[in-house]
Amino acid sequence: MTPETASDNAPAPLSEVGRIPAVFIDPKRAFADIAARPTWILPAALLAVAALAFTYIYSTRIGWDHYFRQIAETNAKMQQMDAQQREQAIQMQVKFGPIGGYVFSIIGIPLVALIIGGVILLMTKMAGASLKFKQTFAISAWAMLPGLISSILAIVVMFLKNPDDFNLQNPLAFNLAAFLEPPPNTGKFIYTLAKSFDLFTIWMILLLAVGISVAARKISFTKAVILVAAPWLIWVLISSGLAGMMG
Repeated sequence: MTPETASDNAPAPLSEVGRIPAVFIDPKRAFADIAARPTWILPAALLAVAALAFTYIYSTRIGWDHYFRQIAETNAKMQQMDAQQREQAIQMQVKFGPIGGYVFSIIGIPLVALIIGGVILLMTKMAGASLKFKQTFAISAWAMLPGLISSILAIVVMFLKNPDDFNLQNPLAFNLAAFLEPPPNTGKFIYTLAKSFDLFTIWMILLLAVGISVAARKISFTKAVILVAAPWLIWVLISSGLAGMMG
């Protein structure tokens, strides 16, 4: 086969918009294209819009008072306060809750992709691959697209459920925590640990592994899964431990 023939048989580059369905239905092609031409703004923007919509609808339909009163019922420090102090603390949280939601929607998503990209770069360097940060950052941003689906589903659930029954900490029953009673009936360590094993998180891990394996061909898909899952498991144990201690 001549170089010209090989070039003719190569897949055509994907457009930015064309990458969106490709991430879900043909991730190998999508991430090969992303690694060759790294970008991150479109997926981050889509995720930000979905997160902003979720925050707005939650704020107007359910309200943050409901959420922070639930938290206060299971927080040992809040329970030690007298009624007036607890009410003041709740009202302060209600005031700043939506602000935090909007700020995270805009700044938090690219920051999370940045952190994941940095961790992936470190793990792949340790495995002997020579990826660039702009590649791992782009792979991370696009691999977070399952979050777009989870945000849309969570908004739908918000409209279907009675507002009093909506659980902001676990809006979708796609994780092991769905089979457990929420705190205080279940310990916060166990509940947070179970909530971490989520369908959309696992989907994202697999997409990250696909991205790594096609960008660094010396790393197999199985090895890439291990490189992604290892730091994630460490983070899950640390965050679950902190949740248990703060409970």
